[in-house]
Amino acid sequence: MSASLADRQEVVNFGCRLNIAEGEGVRAAVKAAGARNTIVFNSCAVTDEAVRQARQAVRRALRERPEAEVVVTGCAAELEGDRFAEMGARVVRNDAKGLAQSYGGIAAQSHAPTYSPALSGADHARAFLGVQTGCSHSCTFCATVLARGTARSAGVEAVVASAQTALDRGQREIILTGVDLASYGDDNGTTLATLVEALLALPVERLRLSSLDPNRIDGALFALLTQEVRVMPHVHLSLQAGDDMVLTRMKRRHRRVDAVRLIERLKAARAEIAIGADLIAGFPTEDAAMFANSLALIDDCDIVFGHIFPYSPRAGTPAARMPQVGRAIARERAAILRDANARRRQDWLDTEVGRTASMLVERDGISGHAENFAAVTLTAPAAPGTIIDVRLGARDGDRMIATPTQAKDIAA
Repeated sequence: MSASLADRQEVVNFGCRLNIAEGEGVRAAVKAAGARNTIVFNSCAVTDEAVRQARQAVRRALRERPEAEVVVTGCAAELEGDRFAEMGARVVRNDAKGLAQSYGGIAAQSHAPTYSPALSGADHARAFLGVQTGCSHSCTFCATVLARGTARSAGVEAVVASAQTALDRGQREIILTGVDLASYGDDNGTTLATLVEALLALPVERLRLSSLDPNRIDGALFALLTQEVRVMPHVHLSLQAGDDMVLTRMKRRHRRVDAVRLIERLKAARAEIAIGADLIAGFPTEDAAMFANSLALIDDCDIVFGHIFPYSPRAGTPAARMPQVGRAIARERAAILRDANARRRQDWLDTEVGRTASMLVERDGISGHAENFAAVTLTAPAAPGTIIDVRLGARDGDRMIATPTQAKDIAA
């Protein structure tokens, strides 16, 4: 074996933005442990497909790199640790994946009582900043509490320090992320709005929030989303369904009318806000009429960024014991939702033609996102990591073709 291969350390992230952020901590821990010829899979378990992909990747690594130590961490490792161990991988618990001793000794076996911020690497134009993990709710379809435990938040000062690190290395957009981001602070006596206000005391130019529970957007957070220009006009909501009976069976904490009214209020206060939403198709007991209500939600809530996936039963959850509609139906309904969402998004993008937008240029120099998260491709390259003004031209599929006008000055 060559010396370079023997020293190789590789971290492969699956799933959500929080995993991407936490993956940087895994990378640092592996390096600190001095682990050699090690592959770490930071897995996801939001769906059966996510777990299947992790298993497939682990099998391939064990087959193709038999001399390497293959380690599995993340949510799939929490839920199927024995299965990964039987395959020949070493399993590291979620709450121990950022510890150097996990890759040089015995990993901790219990959930940590506190959470430290997780900051993604410097190799992206945007910085993902994990500020919260776990969930204290009991949605019937979700295995997150089994994989990550109850909700825990990082301290405000620690989050601010991590954000400053991102700014110091030149990242001009920060995305706050977490398993249940809107519950930030429930365990330590603060709120997400308080955290956002603290971050805005820094010279951050663009602050974006990941998925929010609609019933947790209080007056202070609503004001920041609609009145603070540095909080991007892009709100992604954890809606999951558009039918009240399905929402009840999911044990969600909002109803259809709550979602519709919230988005009406957001749009009335800040018309340029673009709406995203998580939606599940084919939840147990969902009939055609219930599905039709979810389908109509795309238009009723002006959802242009849908995160849509078919329901898959997760072992140990109440929904797995409910009457199932079948995977074929769930996949078919998910495809219908995605098609409807794609049409809605493209109609929205067509209204953007001719507008001047502010774009963060990503590392390839030609792609990026406008403030409202519209995907943009430049007609001429620009410096990666810069924020430039662009004129939005024609739509090309789900992207806007744009011409640079001028670079924006870096905030003082």
